[in-house]
Amino acid sequence: MKNKTIFFKDLGLLDYQKAFEIQTALFEKTKQIKIQNKHTDLPQTTENYWLFTEHPHIYTLGKSGKESHLLIDETERQKYQVQFIKTNRGGDITYHGPGQIVGYPIMDLDNFDLDILAYMRLLEEMIIRILALYNLKGERSKGETGVWLDVGKPNVRKICAMGVKTSRWVTMHGFALNVDVDLSYFNHIIPCGIKNKGVTSLKKELGYTPDKNILKQRILNTFADLTQAKFIVSND
Repeated sequence: MKNKTIFFKDLGLLDYQKAFEIQTALFEKTKQIKIQNKHTDLPQTTENYWLFTEHPHIYTLGKSGKESHLLIDETERQKYQVQFIKTNRGGDITYHGPGQIVGYPIMDLDNFDLDILAYMRLLEEMIIRILALYNLKGERSKGETGVWLDVGKPNVRKICAMGVKTSRWVTMHGFALNVDVDLSYFNHIIPCGIKNKGVTSLKKELGYTPDKNILKQRILNTFADLTQAKFIVSND
């Protein structure tokens, strides 16, 4: 039976490693249910989760990333009070910091009849629709995951980065939408390993900071519209 209920929780500002541990526990829990279901005549329904958070300043490097894309050493990172960590998602290097909406869906894609490519395109479509609510034209850039503005033009710039990990069609990690983040931190990396392309935020594009709580609700509503999911606040 397909379960399209998603339990969601807003973790607020939280250390990256702590959020990673919370994600991993839910990810492993769901994955183990799928493993056990292969050996039983009465399979257990898997649950889906969605975490919102913001992180203190940190650079994270994905499995396929190059450490040379981090342009400052440890001494300079201490100066800017920014951490660096290698993580198990796909993709290259990115920055997380206050002023981003970070979304971590931990879901069984079988519940939504999705494979990983369809899931990534779905996340992009969700953000594209959110941007349209603010009269911004979000676009995909061929071969480059995430959501961009002015694709094909000299001033092309990324507004939302994405990177996920999947195992047995269970997901973790997700997306980071730049709302009013300090964009200067992107100057110290080659974001996502892509040279000569900029990074932007909603505040920079709009000239004001949209309400983050409204944005989060719009993200949930849009994802629900795209998948017929039902979101329930988690009390755990």
